[in-house]
Amino acid sequence: MNLNELTIKEAHAKLQSGEIFATELAQACLRRIEKVDPQVHAFLRVCGEQAMAEAEKVDLKIKAGEKIGILEGIPAALKDNLCTRGIITSSASRMLAHYIPPYDATVVSKLKKAGMVLLGKTNMDEFAMGSSTENSAFGATHNPYDLDRVPGGTSGGSAAAVAADECLYGLGSDTGGSIRQPASFCGVVGLKPTYGRVSRYGLHAAVSSFDQVGALTKTVEDCALVLNAIAGEDPRDATSGARAAPDYTELLGRDLRDLKIGVPQEYFIGGTDQGVRDAVMQAISRFKELGGQIKKVSLPYTKYALAVYYIINFAEISANFARYDGIRYGHSVKDAKNLWEHYGKTRREGLGREVRRRIMLGNYVLSAGYRDAYYKKAQAVRALIIQDFKKAFAQADLLAAPVSPTPAFKIGEKANDPLTMYLADIFTVPVNIAGIPALSLPCGFVNNLPVGLQIMGPWWGEEQILQAGHQYEQATEWHKRKCKI
Repeated sequence: MNLNELTIKEAHAKLQSGEIFATELAQACLRRIEKVDPQVHAFLRVCGEQAMAEAEKVDLKIKAGEKIGILEGIPAALKDNLCTRGIITSSASRMLAHYIPPYDATVVSKLKKAGMVLLGKTNMDEFAMGSSTENSAFGATHNPYDLDRVPGGTSGGSAAAVAADECLYGLGSDTGGSIRQPASFCGVVGLKPTYGRVSRYGLHAAVSSFDQVGALTKTVEDCALVLNAIAGEDPRDATSGARAAPDYTELLGRDLRDLKIGVPQEYFIGGTDQGVRDAVMQAISRFKELGGQIKKVSLPYTKYALAVYYIINFAEISANFARYDGIRYGHSVKDAKNLWEHYGKTRREGLGREVRRRIMLGNYVLSAGYRDAYYKKAQAVRALIIQDFKKAFAQADLLAAPVSPTPAFKIGEKANDPLTMYLADIFTVPVNIAGIPALSLPCGFVNNLPVGLQIMGPWWGEEQILQAGHQYEQATEWHKRKCKI
């Protein structure tokens, strides 16, 4: 096995024993990036010299016989909407093409403290708006399993980098499925934590009441290890939860006896690919074989979730993006005749089509005469969707469903049809509306394309989600299947 193909746990064992050095591991990843990223385009920028310098520090500890942390010396990639001090953080937008943050996001600071070797920043849909990583101002990312297909979005760069073994793990952000859907399309593990479990400080805000940072990894255990490093309250983020974070690896070995797993009927609707449906149902059957109790549950307000999500999404984007005016920071035109022309030209040149569309729709749903009809009503239905989940979790410990109704679609297939693109999020957005945690992990293939199983849990229920995912993963081989690139 090539070093870049190792999991976090495997690499740590080899590093700690002195069998390999961190510089060797980093070099293996950088060589892999050089070889395959011209085709995949997972990275917007690679920090090779910095990565090697960080790895050399870890090597000194290894040579001195010192004990190293579980993430120390492990090469990682970060989505380009997470601020990194001294490194351009553009959110894949021309608006911030030259923006160099003077500080690190909290999750970046935590990973640096844990000894991360940062390989670079990954591609994404501009400002985390999209479902395919086609909306990047700097070109689309390609799925490592089929270069003609999308990797999912908006964290497609991080998912593709992990799937192609360009790094050992990555961070993404999930607003309406932006970690889970790319994980599903690329055959890796992705976790969207409970809203407030991980700090959003230093994450470029898109939809503040939905956004959450999470990990993309090769195994469920690796996902738990990364969550251990990044979870916890942050005084700089007023939305972070005060509940203490446990050790997320503690329950991984516990069996599933007496665990009640609900199957929401609304997630098995017409329009779902038959191969996806079969793979997910087989995964649910495997849970039963592992000792879980399977029962049907209902989430009746699911049919309104997509409309609710996008109304709130548009509204919060229109408010958050008032800051990109060309006055304070970011792209700014030089030839405007007056202030209004300056605003218009700056935003037209700096922001892509999808971002501008959402800002305009957000302004509409918040405008006089429409706010009550759209935004206020969407918030009321949001409360009903949350109640749906509360009732479901009174009957079951976890919920199991597909991540996406289809495997990865072809690049360009939905690019000119925003509504069809939005429908790709139909199984993921309810999780963000309610703020609950959810995990995507590989459960099969359709025409050589990965399929993801979604395991949803109650608020602060990451431990049980990871436990169930790990037990399923240990009983199957899907996570071991590699792309051919």
